[in-house]
Amino acid sequence: MTNKRKTLSSKLEEDNSPRLEEDKIQIENKISIGDDKNYQKKETNSIEGFDDFGFNKSILNSLDKKGYKNPTPIQKESIPELMLGRDLLGQAQTGTGKTAAFALPLIEKLNKNKEINAKVLVMTPTRELATQVAESFKSYSSESDDIKTVAIYGGTDFRSQIISLKKKIDIVVGTPGRIMDHIRQGTFKIDKINCLVLDEADEMLKMGFLEDIEWIIDKLPEDKQMVLFSATMPNEIKIIAKKYLKDPAEIKIKSIKKESQLISQKFINIQRHFKLEALRRILEINNEGVIIFVRTKSLTTSIAEELEIAGHSVAVLNGDIPQNQRENTVDRLRKGFVNILVATDVAARGLDVDRIKLVINYDFPFDAETYTHRIGRTGRAGRTGEAILFVNRREKHFLKNLENSTKNKIDELEIPNNKIINEKRMDKLTNDINSSFKLKERDNDNKALMIDILDTLKVKYSLNEEQIAMAAINLAIGKKPFFTNEDETWIFKQNNFERERSNKNSNNRIRSSNRRSNYQNSGFETFKFNVGKSNRIRVANIISSICLATNINGRTIGKIQIFNDYSLVDLPKNLHTETKQKLKNLKIRN
Repeated sequence: MTNKRKTLSSKLEEDNSPRLEEDKIQIENKISIGDDKNYQKKETNSIEGFDDFGFNKSILNSLDKKGYKNPTPIQKESIPELMLGRDLLGQAQTGTGKTAAFALPLIEKLNKNKEINAKVLVMTPTRELATQVAESFKSYSSESDDIKTVAIYGGTDFRSQIISLKKKIDIVVGTPGRIMDHIRQGTFKIDKINCLVLDEADEMLKMGFLEDIEWIIDKLPEDKQMVLFSATMPNEIKIIAKKYLKDPAEIKIKSIKKESQLISQKFINIQRHFKLEALRRILEINNEGVIIFVRTKSLTTSIAEELEIAGHSVAVLNGDIPQNQRENTVDRLRKGFVNILVATDVAARGLDVDRIKLVINYDFPFDAETYTHRIGRTGRAGRTGEAILFVNRREKHFLKNLENSTKNKIDELEIPNNKIINEKRMDKLTNDINSSFKLKERDNDNKALMIDILDTLKVKYSLNEEQIAMAAINLAIGKKPFFTNEDETWIFKQNNFERERSNKNSNNRIRSSNRRSNYQNSGFETFKFNVGKSNRIRVANIISSICLATNINGRTIGKIQIFNDYSLVDLPKNLHTETKQKLKNLKIRN
């Protein structure tokens, strides 16, 4: 029997029908849509608080305990549609409250119908995001009667998940691979699922989960509500929506730019061999709640070691870290035991920690979507944050592309010099002493002890109060020199060089670019890979696969041409035999 359903890969090549309009917001007051006939939707502009949605008392109590007062724009637009039972296609950046946007109305519906096991399935791209979404469901339903949520993902005990799934479960949150495992084993019954949520759909596609997602959707009941949320809206997402969603409400939050403006975005001109020194100087100014994004797993370790030597509390997050250790690392970051996290993109996707105030792009992101997800780790839910991007000379034109894609101006930031660092150290020392004094003033238990110590120093050692204070400050400073006097000429030379380059006329820039291009081409060798447009391969997929599988630096990769059935990539000549063997066995998007 021929399957009449087209796969998405063939659909991508053949689809010539009009695309979904990204900025269209369909909000229709149709009570006949969906399975909740008693819900009367209000106009968006009349919604002020969560009680305007008609939630039951248990949900409102949970929100009140969490301190939630007013819904965010994505919640105002999405909740009424989901309460009506409509399918929904939503676009909003991470950190805008979209988890609550789909969780709250689904919990409301579960409260009304509790006899079916496992009614809601939420798919996420990473284990970390699955855990966070599951915890959000538990938190929002904490006052509700007998609503159970379970998270299932790889890297944890399969048997314990089976035991959990055998119980009455209302909400299952998981990664596509582990969900498929349980469905195949028959340990997860999905015939009663009446709602599927795809969270961070663009990330799932980038990670190669398309076939897994389609396999799971085809196994689910035909009559179900589908919700698809994505931070970006590439063409593949629109095609998935067109294929599986039925008359969806389409919501694109116009405040995306406004939300991103809460994040101060800067770039630093930096040559590759000065990046680590520039990183040290930045962390002198801001070193609490920081994520540093790098491209390779080995680099996470080497940078973390250097920062530990410099005295920072730092941890690593990459794909080689076992799941239980990853969860422990995130928990330590959240509680303040770790201040700096060095991570790869895959390991940090879905990471949601309120303490993150600064994101440093140590390695340039592959594309605008990666950059959006990286900086989205800070400035979440209305809070402010800061993002710094390291840019070398060859990456300057990528910076312009990034600004055009994100519609945000990224201003230049100068590397902190010795004067700025020394002023920061002095401010921190005086603030710490002042804070310590105020704290100890309230510490009556130790007050008597401190008075005894002061009396002993005055009587036994004949020290006056000024000498005692100087000695205490000396102890606080330690043995290392307090003020830095390191060589900083490289900072000024680099800044001056960049200014001189920017002052050259466009003709000179074009000529030098052509000479540089001709020189580089002479040092390249072309490799052919038997994957192309028919495999939904992008330039970013090729670069990331090569960098992760070999020791080739992404900046040394030359021209990339993607054809229908194959791709041509210019790589440096005279590669090591072992590297060439790895390229022969290279997998791109699995």
